[in-house]
Amino acid sequence: MSQDGLWASEVDTSRPHPARIYDYLLGGKDHYEVDEKAGDALAAVAPEVRIGVRANRAFMRRAVRYVVGSGVRQILDIGTGLPTSPNVHETADEVAPDVRVAYVDNDPIVRSHADALLNGTGANSIVLADLRDPRGVVEHPDVRRVIDFDEPVALLLVAVVHFLTDAEEPEEIVATLRDALAPGSFLVLSHATGDFADRTDAQAVYRKATATLNLRSRAEIERFFDGFDLVEPGLAQVPFWRPDTEPPARSGEIGFYGGVARKQG
Repeated sequence: MSQDGLWASEVDTSRPHPARIYDYLLGGKDHYEVDEKAGDALAAVAPEVRIGVRANRAFMRRAVRYVVGSGVRQILDIGTGLPTSPNVHETADEVAPDVRVAYVDNDPIVRSHADALLNGTGANSIVLADLRDPRGVVEHPDVRRVIDFDEPVALLLVAVVHFLTDAEEPEEIVATLRDALAPGSFLVLSHATGDFADRTDAQAVYRKATATLNLRSRAEIERFFDGFDLVEPGLAQVPFWRPDTEPPARSGEIGFYGGVARKQG
């Protein structure tokens, strides 16, 4: 059996997957009925969720434009999710045409959509690997083919760390990734929070999924940036991080923090 066949056989359609739920909430087409039901259940208990995922996506695009505009020419995007255009490499290309992107995700269906994600761009790669094994990510040959860790890298952890439980030691995982980056690198991170509303019912939806939703406070999320300098405006709700349009309705309820920070040295 080919690798692609093996990956396809490992796709679990019996339980919702966070990447596919996210795709559904964004209005994508790469999901299953089980993911639609989970997304609808989320919207029932957190009415701003569709606005929130779009605001998070918009934050990612603004952050990518910022780091590329600051001179970074290589991006490591962990927790890529399913193809939603414009993707990271398309956004980066708006600023500079020579940016290389390594996409990493642990969902085999994401790898199966690689052609749609990369659009034939040979300078980029997509890797089936898991954030829970950060050393395996940074040492993966297909990551190393694209990313030179001796030069500044923009590490993207957008809406993914909140799927790590405390028992999985997310601070240690992120620290391992930060330590692999050269001075001048950036960390772009967004994370779900319960600071603005009780989201116990939303967490219950994810208990039936392939990964749980682990909400954290502003102070807890800020620790993921240890050793890096947050750029203005610091850690903020995603609609309010350097907005380039009017923030959407219900922005004050959106339960995502986002920030960008630079490694000194």
